[in-house]
Amino acid sequence: MNVFMLGWEFPPYISGGLGTACYGLTRGLDRLGIRVQFVLPRAVDVSAASHVQIRSPASAAADGSLEASGLSFVPETGEFRHTEFHAVDAVIQPYARPEREISAVERIERATRGPAPAPTARPVTAPQAQPGTPPTPQGTSFIGSGDHYAGDLYAEVDRYAALASAVARRTDFDVIHAHDWMTYTAGIAVAGITRKPLVVHVHSTEFDRSGINVNQRIYDIERAGMHAATRVICVSYLTRNIVVTRYGVDPRRVEVVYNAIDENGPSALRSLPPIRQDEKIVLFLGRITMQKGPEYFLAAAKRVLEVMENVRFVMAGSGDMVRRVIELAAEMGIGHKVLFTGFLRGDDVARVFRMADLYVMPSVSEPFGITPLEALSNDVPVLISKQSGVAEMLTHALKVDFWDVDEMANQIVAVLRHPPLQATLRSHGRIEVNALSWTDSAARCVQVYRMAIAATEP
Repeated sequence: MNVFMLGWEFPPYISGGLGTACYGLTRGLDRLGIRVQFVLPRAVDVSAASHVQIRSPASAAADGSLEASGLSFVPETGEFRHTEFHAVDAVIQPYARPEREISAVERIERATRGPAPAPTARPVTAPQAQPGTPPTPQGTSFIGSGDHYAGDLYAEVDRYAALASAVARRTDFDVIHAHDWMTYTAGIAVAGITRKPLVVHVHSTEFDRSGINVNQRIYDIERAGMHAATRVICVSYLTRNIVVTRYGVDPRRVEVVYNAIDENGPSALRSLPPIRQDEKIVLFLGRITMQKGPEYFLAAAKRVLEVMENVRFVMAGSGDMVRRVIELAAEMGIGHKVLFTGFLRGDDVARVFRMADLYVMPSVSEPFGITPLEALSNDVPVLISKQSGVAEMLTHALKVDFWDVDEMANQIVAVLRHPPLQATLRSHGRIEVNALSWTDSAARCVQVYRMAIAATEP
């Protein structure tokens, strides 16, 4: 089987769990002997590549045609035997600052000897800047609420669709697999050109990201992709319920494939003993946005500190709520007990896990949540929101409603004060996470591919 896969991030260029999931799933498919043609944006710094070495962009043809503006390559790391990557000149950096997005566009335009063709996008009004916020570079528009997305992302989504369609015309495959809404337009276009079945993978919905303040245009793209697809894959039954009830998708076409985790970290790092400290460490790791519930984490932290002094709370990540959360910690009088590390990647993530006595994920709405699996794989017990997909599959994890900060604080104190409880959660959680495999998740996706192919055969 040959899969034409569409995704907008891949390690080491990640801003969240999607890149990790795409990497794990692609590697799982590769292990099963499934051939994957993966189309990725190429607006990245190639010097930072680790998992997959993305080569520097080749100059496009002088005429700037779409067919000439793609770079295909097979990674030289030895991790992939049946996977080929197609890097196209699109800038999809949804969580980058506007000036970084503009810089990436300019870099691509220089590499291709002039602006790459892009469909005209509907202008979007920029939100009012908050006091103290750096001025928005001229010519930049925003979409979504707050600073969730940077730049004229709609135009780049359309550009990516056009370039992916050009790659599809010269590629042989059996099924299309599109990850998240930013690739659905491309998936619909490729399916229309090739008449191949489309499978869309829902890692998150606009209801998860924005709550009741749904961006109608993004919702429309999501709904169009789901309804155009022969099959829809959701990362949890929580997400499946949203897809069926909020997007009106026939439940008979919606399948659930859980995410997983593999042992793929550097062996030298894994052999290091835990870092010792006098204070107990409680960790929050993720985007600091409304969806992830950082304010509930701080509210629980305040209650914990009322009964325990030797606790420090670490918030690792970046996002549109960082400034507000820092101010909130100060207003609560616990600023000296909360450490903000900024965005972490690679070995730094493993190191901060190894420092932690407990990982807390207080998400308001989490379609899945890979970070608790990463915590357990690093022998860190976890406390997770009941409003998360990963709560469906983890047994040996503490669970709490995101809004119940008193119970969240009680469970944090219980773990920190009772070493036997912490040891039990660690040992049983480790056994549970060791049973998970991206190869199993990939095998389930292959079943979905076969259903999609069968449904479109005459």
